Amino acid sequence: MEKKKDYYEILGVECNASKDVIKKSFHKLAHKHHPDKKGGDEGKFKEINEAYSVLSDEKKRGEYDMYGHTFNNTGAGPSDGGSGGFSDFWQQGQGAQGFNVDLGDIFSEFFGGGGGSGRAVKRGRDISIDLEISFSDAVFGTSRNVLLNKVSVCPICEGSGAKKGTKRGTCSTCNGQGKLHETRQSFFGAVSTVRECTACHGLGEVPKEKCEKCGGMGVVKGQSDIAIKIPAGIKDGEMIRMSKAGEAIPHGLAGDLYAKIYVKAHSHFIREGDNLVMDLDIKLTDALLGSTYEISALDETLIELKVPAGVSIGEILRVKGKGVPIDGKRFGDLMVKLHIKMPSRLSSKTKKLIEQLREEGV
Repeated sequence: MEKKKDYYEILGVECNASKDVIKKSFHKLAHKHHPDKKGGDEGKFKEINEAYSVLSDEKKRGEYDMYGHTFNNTGAGPSDGGSGGFSDFWQQGQGAQGFNVDLGDIFSEFFGGGGGSGRAVKRGRDISIDLEISFSDAVFGTSRNVLLNKVSVCPICEGSGAKKGTKRGTCSTCNGQGKLHETRQSFFGAVSTVRECTACHGLGEVPKEKCEKCGGMGVVKGQSDIAIKIPAGIKDGEMIRMSKAGEAIPHGLAGDLYAKIYVKAHSHFIREGDNLVMDLDIKLTDALLGSTYEISALDETLIELKVPAGVSIGEILRVKGKGVPIDGKRFGDLMVKLHIKMPSRLSSKTKKLIEQLREEGV
C-alpha cells in the first residue's frame, strides 16, 4: 500500500503553522492545481483539499498530530482500533438499556494498553538509518554525527506546550478529566462511551498561554544533529540502538533510533573474529635463512617482525595484542600470512649458486 503523504508537507507548512498560514498556502496551491485551470492537476487538487479539511479543523488537526494517518477523519479517534470503530460495534452488539462503556479500559484489559483511567503513555515512531564507517573506526571505535529531519521535543517549552514562564490550566473541554463522555441513541437504547479528550490529549490540562515555538503541541519538526557513539570492535551489519532519539510525540515518549553499521573493506587488513589478518611478501632467501621485517599495524605503530629460517608459503606468524579490542582491556592478535616472492629473472651468477644448492640437496 502506498504511504500517504504528510498533510503539512502537502500544504508546504510547518507543523506549528498558524491557521492563517495554512489557509494562505491552501488558497495558493488550490489556485495552482485547480482541474479547470490549464495545467491543473485533479489528483493534487483532491490531495490539497483533503489536507486542508483536516488541518483547518482544530479538533481534527489535534487528532492528526497525535495519530497521523491512522486517525479517523470523522473525528472519532484513531481508525486502527480506536474508540470510534469499537464504539459502533459495541452499540450494535449489545441489547440492554443505558450501557456505560469506557473503551480505553476495554482496550487496556484485552490488549495491554490504549488508554483508560490510567492513561497509557503513547510512544513516538522509531527511526532506522544506515551508517557506513571505515575499517579502522569499526575496530577502534568512533563517534559520528548525523543530521535527521524529524519531530523532536520543543527546546523552548521542553514538551509542556506552555509559553516559558506560564503555567498550565484545567482543560475546559473535559473539565480536567482527560476524557469525554458521549451518549448515543441506538436501536437497543442509549450507549455511553468514554474516549480521550483530544484538546488536552488525556492530560486534563492545557497551556494557559501556548509556546510560540511549537504552538502548544510540545513538539517541533526540523533538523536534529545527533551524535552516535560507535563502540570499538563493532561488526559489519550490527545495530546500534539509541533510546528516545527517534520521533517525539505530543505528551508521550519519543521512539528509538536504530543505526545499522556497514564497515568498508580495508586495503591491507581483514577481520577474523577478534583477530586481524594481513599478508606479507618475503624474499626466498629470507624464507630460507630468516630475517626481520618492519611492518605497520592497523593503529600505525611499527613492529619488528622476526621471520624464522625455513618458513613455508602460507605460514602465519602471530603478533599478540595487535588485533581487535575485546572488552577495553584485552585485544585480539595480528596474524601475518607469509607469501614467498619468487624471482622472475635470475642472473648467471644466481643460477650457478642455485645449481650448487640443488647439488647439495637443498
